[in-house]
Amino acid sequence: MDDGAAAEDTGVRATVRRFVALERDVLVLSVAMFAFSLGFQMTSRYVPRYMSVLGAGAVAIGLFGTAGNLLAAVYPYPGGAVSDRIGSRLALTLFGLASTLGFVVWLFAARFGTVTLPAVGTTVDVVGREVVVGWLDPAVLPVGIFLGLLFAQAWKSLGLGATFAVVKQAVEPDRLATGFASTETVRRTAFLLGPLLAAGVLATYAFEPGFRIVLAIAAGVGMLGTVAQHVLYDASEDTVGSSFAGVTALLDDLRSMPAPLRPLLVADTVRTSACCWPWRWSSPLS
Repeated sequence: MDDGAAAEDTGVRATVRRFVALERDVLVLSVAMFAFSLGFQMTSRYVPRYMSVLGAGAVAIGLFGTAGNLLAAVYPYPGGAVSDRIGSRLALTLFGLASTLGFVVWLFAARFGTVTLPAVGTTVDVVGREVVVGWLDPAVLPVGIFLGLLFAQAWKSLGLGATFAVVKQAVEPDRLATGFASTETVRRTAFLLGPLLAAGVLATYAFEPGFRIVLAIAAGVGMLGTVAQHVLYDASEDTVGSSFAGVTALLDDLRSMPAPLRPLLVADTVRTSACCWPWRWSSPLS
């Protein structure tokens, strides 16, 4: 090996690339993850206030949070099944288009109107205090917000299994943890930048037109991420299945789960539930 090649192999850039395991496909995936995380973080923190502008109250905002958590729990398995069936590249492209469509639906949410749920609730006396079970007033639900959520959640939830598969295929087994860590680092960087960018726009414009600009930016970034991933990702190592295993396979997977993972699954479920309660109501409502 000549001196130039040796210098290139031992240079800072090469060292950094090896450290973060940014193989080509992992780098492409990281770019797409950054794009969608940026879009989701720019928008999700302000959706509750956007809902209040559209006429929603506390009940609708709470239902929105519950719906998002439910989709986050339900989407990954069918998303993984789709990825196994058609390959990670095509699956992530479809999920990316779906998430981009979700941002667009949110952008035009006012055009979808609202539906009103009748009051479903009562008060129960608990240790001398009246506790409300359900809700006592009619709840106004912006249809476009809930419809958009079905699509917007696609990349980060339906695409979860596909993103894991891409890293596993692209990275050597002894660098697998580093590969996952590198993509997560890039994704978390978008967590830092997204709310700041949205705040900058909203500081310049009134909330409603400003948030529509934020949603338009999120849709544009999502489309760019989708195109970049579809064009640059090398699908030659994708594995494609022949059929869906269905719910039976999910139950079999749960039964065959290694014993050390079971308490971890329970602990993560409890932790996630606890974290979601204060997070949903930390967003501004007015």
